[in-house]
Amino acid sequence: MNALKKLQNANSIGNFICVGLDTDIKKIPPHLLGENNPIVEFNKQIIDATKDRVAAYKINLAFYECYGINGLKNLEDTIKLIPSDVITIADGKRGDIGNTSKMHAQSFYEHYNFDCSTLNPLMGKDSLEPFLDYSDKLNFILVLTSNPGSKDFQNEELKNGVKLFQHTLNKIREWDKSKNCGIVFGATKLNELLENLHLIENLPILIPGIGAQGGNLEDLVKILFESQKKSFLVNVSRGIIYKSNNVDFAEQAAAELTNLNNIISANKK
Repeated sequence: MNALKKLQNANSIGNFICVGLDTDIKKIPPHLLGENNPIVEFNKQIIDATKDRVAAYKINLAFYECYGINGLKNLEDTIKLIPSDVITIADGKRGDIGNTSKMHAQSFYEHYNFDCSTLNPLMGKDSLEPFLDYSDKLNFILVLTSNPGSKDFQNEELKNGVKLFQHTLNKIREWDKSKNCGIVFGATKLNELLENLHLIENLPILIPGIGAQGGNLEDLVKILFESQKKSFLVNVSRGIIYKSNNVDFAEQAAAELTNLNNIISANKK
């Protein structure tokens, strides 16, 4: 099953939440620190508690690469815990010259067998082509991000009156020959989302920024459902995995996921 089909299947049964496994050993419950591998054990319990109602897991590579070879082993062990019908996203925001990008794509899609990745389009089409060559994968390309600094470049107006993020959207639609492109669009940018749905068209959307970054889930999904947007993922990381710092952390994570799913269901037309 290709990545887009996995996403469509998840959305069709009402699963839209992507759980970010941005696991920081300084934030996990203290009772896990005595485990042989606290990070993997934390991830295992989160996955076991949420896998039935989640659409995807997004793994921010920085939280694993920072530990060197041991961190990469944790990454591999974590991926093995995720059911095959659940989407996996490598969040590395890659995008480099051809040969380098080819190695990044090979790493994500062949070695680790991720379904999706996040990509930075700043260096242009040739920097993304090695990822786009994997027609069964899904590439979420940065368009308008949820961080305050996004205004430094992404909202800049070009000479033709089009903003940079809008120009990026137009380019992504051109590149989407294999229907394996998606976009990253921040939940803190709801006005821009609403105003540019005509440019987004049918591109799947990965939406960060709910919870800790200030995005409002109810307002977001109202816009998406009213526009009949069908393929999207709402990423929540800290708001789910760190809901509790006690022995009930996995149970509380599952409860928060259920709460978010219920908010989405209540706003679905």
